[in-house]
Amino acid sequence: MNSELSATLDAALTSGELLQSSRDNIVELLGSSGSPVYEASVAWLADSGEWTELNNRFFKKLAFGTGGLRGRSIGEIVTPAERGSAAEGERPEFPCVGTGNLNYYNITRATLGLVRHLLKAHTGEGRPSLAVARDTRYFGQEFADCVTKVAVENGVDVHIFTHPRSTPHLSFAVRHLGTTSGIVLTASHNPPHDNGYKVYGSDGAQIVEPEASAIIAEVEAVSGETYDAVPDDRRGQVYQLGEEMDEVYLDRLETLLLDPAMVKEQSDLRIVFTNIHGTGGTISPKILRRLGFTCDTVPAQDVEDGAFPTVKSPNPENAEALQMGVDQAEASGADIVIGTDPDADRMGVVVRNKEGKMTLLTGNQIGSLMAYYRLLAFTEQGIINETNRDRAVIVKTFVTTELQTAVAKHFGVSVVNTLTGFKYIGGKLRKYENLIPADLRDDYRQLTDAETRDLRLNYSRFFVFGGEESYGYLGADFLRDKDANGAVVMFAEVAAFARSKGMTCVELLDELFTRHGVYLEGQHAETLAGADGAAQIQKLALSYVESPPTEIDGSPVARVRDFANEDFYDEEGDAIPKEKMVFVDLEDGRAFAVRPSGTEPKIKFYLYQRPRPGHGGIDLPEELESAKEIALLSFDSLKAAVVADMRMRLG
Repeated sequence: MNSELSATLDAALTSGELLQSSRDNIVELLGSSGSPVYEASVAWLADSGEWTELNNRFFKKLAFGTGGLRGRSIGEIVTPAERGSAAEGERPEFPCVGTGNLNYYNITRATLGLVRHLLKAHTGEGRPSLAVARDTRYFGQEFADCVTKVAVENGVDVHIFTHPRSTPHLSFAVRHLGTTSGIVLTASHNPPHDNGYKVYGSDGAQIVEPEASAIIAEVEAVSGETYDAVPDDRRGQVYQLGEEMDEVYLDRLETLLLDPAMVKEQSDLRIVFTNIHGTGGTISPKILRRLGFTCDTVPAQDVEDGAFPTVKSPNPENAEALQMGVDQAEASGADIVIGTDPDADRMGVVVRNKEGKMTLLTGNQIGSLMAYYRLLAFTEQGIINETNRDRAVIVKTFVTTELQTAVAKHFGVSVVNTLTGFKYIGGKLRKYENLIPADLRDDYRQLTDAETRDLRLNYSRFFVFGGEESYGYLGADFLRDKDANGAVVMFAEVAAFARSKGMTCVELLDELFTRHGVYLEGQHAETLAGADGAAQIQKLALSYVESPPTEIDGSPVARVRDFANEDFYDEEGDAIPKEKMVFVDLEDGRAFAVRPSGTEPKIKFYLYQRPRPGHGGIDLPEELESAKEIALLSFDSLKAAVVADMRMRLG
């Protein structure tokens, strides 16, 4: 770093415009790299007095959260050096410079740390190996090339998808190929300026402790992005993955269908599918058509484009993201609209109600319908029966609806709750696989789903369904992350089942409400960006620990669970890892949870309207509409009270 820039930064530090952590991280970045883009960008921002932007870029170093690394790859302000040869409005030539951003510096450091961990831990023959995939986001190809170069030059083999592929496809590939680890480059449903880096273990699930800490320690030990490559004879090999891996994955997805004959009878069910410019279009329409569904796509959104030009946000939980699909369904008379996010791990749906109006379902409602149908089908087929139902299990997160608990209880099946993040559901699947006697699971990954199911029912736990409220679902254990491609299959079958009974999906959901009571859920997310926002989020989250509420919206608080400081165990007796989440249960059955996001500059509030303790279903079906109206008023009142309390805490 030149003396003029150093003096400018020192002056800003003295005046309070630049944070000490930002100054330290700038010095570390510029001192460990010779990239002219780095220093030119920092100098331009400093000379322009853009201290807020510099603090936002450098106040922290990216750390693994619930989704690995995730951050901006395009700055809020793009410097001339980053813009490079790109025209105004185009993607910059170079990613955003900063220790808190997703760029070559952090991609290199993360990969160096990961491969060094893999090399130290490797005990078998040959070299450790990585499976690598990317979605359609900006810099995906360049970041994948960077990962491949670093891994190969440090003695690790790489199996890389040649074109954008989904997160669940990557998880499946890790298991199918038997690689040591996996990486997918994605920021899921975040805005176009973000990208991310998710790491998977050899079982195809996202890394958890203690491996996560071991990898993080290696990453933190990396000083800069330079390294000495190993000699040519020790370098890794690159293997390209293409359509042959698609076919193997498609074959396994086909096994998720539980009643092919029923689906065939409902073959005129019309589905509009949109991948919202992401990776879902590669697999989902193919599997739907293969299974006999009538599936149309949205041409304007079929194109894979990291700008996601036709939507405000590529998030299928938002009605706006699915509007083009809805418009097409209205014009064609299609029955349902299904959308997947950029890396196809989340799925949202819009269905017609009995009046023919298109209705957006929540993630909790989608998951409840799929859990119910799969439990019903497995029970009616005799796969789950009186001799083994104690070994069947639904796995969900604490913040996912308790309607799924009520449904599971109705079928005599247990529920296990985990922390937010599908890696914890993946951890349960790892446990269930390892409970099978070793001599019977030597070739576990080569067995059919029916064969592994028999083993699990006999020796372990049969995972019927898993999910989280944020539109992530899984219906089998041949991969270990949420899978929108599989969810498309499962929900299309639910829609066909409802149709076979002369019902809509909305009416099927009403049946669950009638039996179990009305459950309504929703969220409020408070976005507090940048260095100041991060401090506000931590202060706000801590306030619920130090000063928990005693009353909300006229109801006394019955229980406060502090997951960061108290010890909790799940339904199987396994310890729950510590996490910054506070769960507040009210005496009238309602509840809310507070949790800082692990991947976005947000603090999330999860809100729950539930039947009063001791009260369940609705006695008379004709009382359902009135019960739903009362529940909605109660939910809205709870949300207003929680948000008002939050605003008071923020000051």
